[in-house]
Amino acid sequence: MTLVISCYNEAAVIRAKLENSLALDYPKERLRILVVSDGSDDGTDEIVRAYADDGVCLVRQEGRLGKTMGLNLAMTQVDTDITVFSDANAMYDPGAIRELVRGFADPNVGYVVGAALYTDGDAGASARSEGLYWRYELAIKTLESRVSSVVGGDGAIYAIRTHLWQPLDQRDINDFVNPLQIVARGYRGLFQPQARCYEETAGDFGREVARKERIVNRSIRGLFRVRAVMNPFRSGWFAWQVISHKLLRWLIPCFLALGLAGSAWLSAVGLPLFTGITLLGAAVISAALVARLTGERNVLPVWLSLPYYFVMVNLYSVKGVWRALTGKTQVTWASARTASNGATAPVRWVDPITMVMACSVVLLLVSVGVGYAQ
Repeated sequence: MTLVISCYNEAAVIRAKLENSLALDYPKERLRILVVSDGSDDGTDEIVRAYADDGVCLVRQEGRLGKTMGLNLAMTQVDTDITVFSDANAMYDPGAIRELVRGFADPNVGYVVGAALYTDGDAGASARSEGLYWRYELAIKTLESRVSSVVGGDGAIYAIRTHLWQPLDQRDINDFVNPLQIVARGYRGLFQPQARCYEETAGDFGREVARKERIVNRSIRGLFRVRAVMNPFRSGWFAWQVISHKLLRWLIPCFLALGLAGSAWLSAVGLPLFTGITLLGAAVISAALVARLTGERNVLPVWLSLPYYFVMVNLYSVKGVWRALTGKTQVTWASARTASNGATAPVRWVDPITMVMACSVVLLLVSVGVGYAQ
């Protein structure tokens, strides 16, 4: 098998990643390590070349074309039965590769996804919120794998049968579109929770929600490029899984907005149940607003950080969907893994997102007031 490591300006972690990869519990003569560098200019390539005697191969892509194009280039040089995709900051358990390979004992399995775990889940409010969300996500992956196929891969740790690789469009997100293509060809995907790797979260709310926006922005376009997987007559249960896990989740902000608007209207006509729902919505948005106006957002208590994370992720999901629908897709980005002490400059009231939150709270409270007045 070939372990393909994608990187752009990862000099800070690439040496540790290569040492980790060379120490994997897998026969050395059967494991090839290939690093694809997307035009790195911080010394990453020089570090990788220093491991040439250990069998590490560097593939450099000029012109900063993005991770997907880098993988297209790298895959032209892969001739092994299995390919494992990884990121430079994902440190593998010694037995992770063996656990991934075990899934391919079934000839109907086309890809196997490992479990990426966070090492800084208690490092701050942002990391705690992301860690909670990710534990929920891993539980869903486990159930999906039992029913049909796990929806999508994980750029940090997933493997495919090499012959199932299809060159991707530059705007595709590889660890989502590639597995969909494999399912469309009649194979299934497994989640292997014992194949573990470890990485850090983005570090603060701003980086985390920007990462979510980018993922949604690229994924929704990719889903409609392989729309056949949403046809239950072709994909069976997987069609329901991909629609509910991905498409409907990306549209949750729209459903929430409609539901809250309806509750506010019913509250205004005096229905007590919907008055309670409206007040709950106002409380959540108010907590998110307080968190947004706070400079030290990464040290917030959980009753502020969770509402803020929830509201911001949903708002940025809408932004990602809108950008995709208007033809704007982000194909390159810088690593979100930079040092952060949790301090963030306070946001002014004139910020559009802040104004939307504030106006929403006012309108919700007005609707409650009108209901009580009646």
